[in-house]
Amino acid sequence: MRVLVVGLGVQGHKRRRFAGDDYVASVDPVNPEADYKAIEDVPLSSYDAVMCCIPDEPKHGVLTYLIESGKHVLVEKPLWTPKIEDIASLEALARRRQVVCYTAYNHRFEPHFVRMRALLDSGELGNVYSCRMFYGNGTARLVRDSEWRDRGAGVLPDLGSHLLDTCRFWFGDMDDDFNLKSAHCFENRAADHVTIGCESMRPRIELEMTLLSWRNHFTCDIFAENGSAHIESLCKWGPSVFTHRRRVLPSGRPPESAQTLVQDDPTWALEYSHFKALCHRNAEADLSGDLWLAGALERLAGGMLA
Repeated sequence: MRVLVVGLGVQGHKRRRFAGDDYVASVDPVNPEADYKAIEDVPLSSYDAVMCCIPDEPKHGVLTYLIESGKHVLVEKPLWTPKIEDIASLEALARRRQVVCYTAYNHRFEPHFVRMRALLDSGELGNVYSCRMFYGNGTARLVRDSEWRDRGAGVLPDLGSHLLDTCRFWFGDMDDDFNLKSAHCFENRAADHVTIGCESMRPRIELEMTLLSWRNHFTCDIFAENGSAHIESLCKWGPSVFTHRRRVLPSGRPPESAQTLVQDDPTWALEYSHFKALCHRNAEADLSGDLWLAGALERLAGGMLA
């Protein structure tokens, strides 16, 4: 498979590295390292698939051009379009052209995220009552100095999209019942610290995201009928710890098992392998999760920007 990278920034450099020998060229309007300045300049016969690491605004136009041209596409999250119904149109176009249109959420390949899903699917925890996640990094100054990142809903679509996608990865389809709990602009023009939640279903969910965590960090706590499960940090910030505690009745100190990972971030390589496998079998495009997430983000952002 011959792969093109569009957008040669931080994400684009990562995608290029993990594409390895599949990589053939790059496109970027401003980076002099790129081979082309516009996607239309690249001969269609020179590539089979594209990894789009670009800002939100051009995504719809670039994806439409590529899919119409019969090219498989990986696009960095979130999949944003001028109108939410445009996502359904992209899905329909990809199905007609029989190409893959895949939105990248690399945390689905985080080992402890996979382990959490397996535990939840096993039913061992029983009824799940509550899920709380925190995702923070210290990029407030970098975001503020960016012409295109410090605007709109700020940290919500950036980190919140990962957290909302993780909820669907673990718990399956759910209603868009999330509400804005708080939104602050401590250092940036756009919100740099946001909390959202859902109290109307089980498990209840609370998601906190910030650009003001000077040591990058992730935590998750799930409390359930038969015990609890916890994640402390991601592999890229490690060590990353998964803890499963088994409830003692009527009460008492629970026995627990813990698994600690000290390793490089495996998610980029795993996600590229997944995307490549989808392309090889011409997997049918499914953007239902993107439709749900776009609706949730739009509604929550509307509450922030009103």
